[in-house]
Amino acid sequence: MVSPRLVATDLDGTALRSDGTVSPRTVAAFALVEKAGAVLVFVTGRPPRWMGNVAGAVRHRGLAICANGALVYDLHTERIVESHLIGPEVLSEAVRRLRGRLPELSFSVEYEGGFAHETEFRLGGWDSREVSGLRVGAATLTSQPCAKLLAYHHNMDPDLLHVIVTEAVGDLLTATHSSGRALIEMSALGVTKATALAALAGRHLISSEEVVAFGDMPNDLPMLDWAGTSYAVANAHPDVLAAVTDVTAANDDDGVALILEKLYG
Repeated sequence: MVSPRLVATDLDGTALRSDGTVSPRTVAAFALVEKAGAVLVFVTGRPPRWMGNVAGAVRHRGLAICANGALVYDLHTERIVESHLIGPEVLSEAVRRLRGRLPELSFSVEYEGGFAHETEFRLGGWDSREVSGLRVGAATLTSQPCAKLLAYHHNMDPDLLHVIVTEAVGDLLTATHSSGRALIEMSALGVTKATALAALAGRHLISSEEVVAFGDMPNDLPMLDWAGTSYAVANAHPDVLAAVTDVTAANDDDGVALILEKLYG
């Protein structure tokens, strides 16, 4: 069997353990990919500022597609090398529409060099463990271009919230979700993990049939649909489990490493 020329993997809930760490087995499996001469790409909803632990684990090699395709980040230089941003006018209109539909929503934005949030916005991930980000009003929040707009609801089902957000602003932005809570992530219209990955693969003259991709949440679906071979980890969202060509073990059981060892070991 010919090994894929490119490996694209989501991080949280997929290649990373539930505590956010990269297991030694997974680090070794990533090294196998690079030793075989294949391209390894991390394709994540994370912003670049959350990539430190992953960059260190892979010795600052390779590229990461961050913010669901909006930013391409060089792990070696720790610089953003490509960006697809949402303009202020679109941001303002999106927030206006969404607040009209659901007044209880609160918002944050991910800029190229940091983030800001409304006071009511509930921080998650790394941001909930440290004091970071600016607390600002909506007018300031939407006053400059950003990579990602996030809308949070305190108790709604995330799949239902995604439907409502898409109905309200689907002509302005591309919406998805990945956290398991009622937090919708919005990128510039048409920007997804798949669009950024396809562009990167094209620069390496790699076709979708030569790509294997791994994921666990709805924000991974465009990438998994595009890749010639797609794997969900066993802990994946039901929609992801239904969409992929194969299923591997859960993230805490090194499911990604298990497949990479078979492909490149």
